[in-house]
Amino acid sequence: MFRSVFRGLGELLITVGLLLLLFVGWQLWWTDVQANREQAGITAELQKSWGDDSRQAPVSANQVDQAEPPVPAQPAEGEPFAIIRIPRFGADYQPRPIIEGTSLDLLARGVGHYEGTALPGQVGNFALAGHRVTYGKPFNLIAELKPGDPIIVETTDTWYIYRMRSSLIVTPDRVDVVAPVPEQPGAEPTERLLTMTACHPMYSARQRYIVHAALDRWQPKSAGEPVELQEVG
Repeated sequence: MFRSVFRGLGELLITVGLLLLLFVGWQLWWTDVQANREQAGITAELQKSWGDDSRQAPVSANQVDQAEPPVPAQPAEGEPFAIIRIPRFGADYQPRPIIEGTSLDLLARGVGHYEGTALPGQVGNFALAGHRVTYGKPFNLIAELKPGDPIIVETTDTWYIYRMRSSLIVTPDRVDVVAPVPEQPGAEPTERLLTMTACHPMYSARQRYIVHAALDRWQPKSAGEPVELQEVG
């Protein structure tokens, strides 16, 4: 009798273990497959709406006027409004849509923009959140960014080229990292900053990995693609 009970319990545990493995596989692989497909579609639709059917030759920084950068209109929650490209992540890195909001369902569709933070090119802190694993993992290689690396944001008519400054690891309650002046709540911003946030360490939400960057320059899309798109590693 006891042998039958133990045998049944063992079979049950094996079944539960297999189900857990299938769930982990779904989380780590299938969500990436689905999210990559959906995010590529969102990016393509966004570019189509901008009329990006052709691109001109790359131009260098000294070929573009360094006037005040334009700031896009405030997007509605859930609206894709920009595209991010990070050359350090390699030639195979898929451009990711930036979507207004950071709820879990929106982060499955791309990189989320913290509501209430600055917009691209605006004085303040343009703060973004992205998954490091699962759902396309757009910030999977965030820890590989080095000072000076370009982080390129594209909107309907403008390229914004930010340069990585620094990184740090914080607890999830450190919301001051996305303040207008990072880590200085209440301070008056004078720079055009970008902050990227992702869970840390890998496969855990115990901490947050933070990258700070500053706007280096901008150029209108009519001038062609920025040469920084060619900076890899």
